[in-house]
Amino acid sequence: MERGAAGPTLLALTAGDPSGIGPEITVAAWRSRQRQAVPPFYLLGDPDFLRARVPDVPLAVIQPQEAVAAFAEALPLVPLRARFNGAPGRPDTANAAGIVESIERAVADVTDGRAAALVTCPIAKKPLYDAGFAYPGHTEFLGHLAGGARAVMMLAGPDLRAVPVTVHVALAEVPRLLTRDDIVETAAITARDLRDRFGIARPRLAIAGLNPHAGENGAMGREDEEIVRPAVEELVAGGIDARGPLPADTMFHPRARATYDAAICMYHDQALIPAKALAFDETVNVTLGLPFVRTSPDHGTAFDIAGQGVARPDSLIAALKMARAMADSNGAAR
Repeated sequence: MERGAAGPTLLALTAGDPSGIGPEITVAAWRSRQRQAVPPFYLLGDPDFLRARVPDVPLAVIQPQEAVAAFAEALPLVPLRARFNGAPGRPDTANAAGIVESIERAVADVTDGRAAALVTCPIAKKPLYDAGFAYPGHTEFLGHLAGGARAVMMLAGPDLRAVPVTVHVALAEVPRLLTRDDIVETAAITARDLRDRFGIARPRLAIAGLNPHAGENGAMGREDEEIVRPAVEELVAGGIDARGPLPADTMFHPRARATYDAAICMYHDQALIPAKALAFDETVNVTLGLPFVRTSPDHGTAFDIAGQGVARPDSLIAALKMARAMADSNGAAR
């Protein structure tokens, strides 16, 4: 990424689903800019919608190169072509075009050097699916926009980094979908990005088993012996510091966490439950494997509390700070 007029640390923030808490936490993060040292960012959104939703926020409708200068006095907003509508807590498929446009334009801004990294507000999948969205989620769509890159989800908090191999699939499908190659590729991407973007010289990976007690030598399912263990052996042979398969029920207590830099888990909840239980408000969703930096809050749209003024911006602020740190580290590495 070339460092243009926007500067090397300016962040592009997508709108997410406007019916959720995205507008509120965006404004709250901007209002915390001095108290919590929030790095400069701009929102790709609909200025009329945001003014109606949060009437007292000062807005600067600008282009990315003007965002840093505007950030101290007003929330910088780059206007979308699409428009948003609807009430808090009531998702509308009519907003899908703007949600997708916001993501696409933010990726283009980062790719073309107008911003250093991408931060995304939460989206809800069903309204997008109903509008014809063809991707399982944010992570997969970003991989598509990056030219088909294998995108890997990591939940990163102060006490745990956790990576699921299978992500947005039904639990019943996991044993069928889990493969040795997917485990190896996911772990290799994780190790590479921990080194290049987190500054960990030799990342240590703990590989969870799929079954209780990591299958107990095949007594509780053959997947751990036939899929997970050979994947770990391949990783070790390739020079990656990996251990497993390990029983997932003993991987996440403090002494165990001290022995590794990331946990590679076999399915969505095996990774996300411990990550969110340990630090719900501070954990960040990081997408590894992309040619650009992307982070996001670790929570969803929270339609049930949208518009009530009670949503906390902590995870978004953590995502903005982590994106800034990763972008700076990535730039220094080149």
